[in-house]
Amino acid sequence: MNKCFFMGRIITDVDFKFMLDNKNDSISTFNIELSNTSIIKAITFNERADYSYRKLEKEDIVLIEGRLDSMLNVIVQEVEKLDVIKNK
Repeated sequence: MNKCFFMGRIITDVDFKFMLDNKNDSISTFNIELSNTSIIKAITFNERADYSYRKLEKEDIVLIEGRLDSMLNVIVQEVEKLDVIKNK
């Protein structure tokens, strides 16, 4: 079983695209920085992609549940925006 949990700050804009002739309708990607300064790429599909594009933005703190793919990207199964005070 390949299941992982990450919490971090979004450091890029959420990139959203529609996909044609594929099993998924839409995809969104964004990078998050973890507390140990590691950077991981999060990939979301369909409803989670729509949610990510509409609700998430750069500097948001998120909690992600997902699995790692062969390129060590996180394929997101659940994403939650945490309500914390942003440092600007």
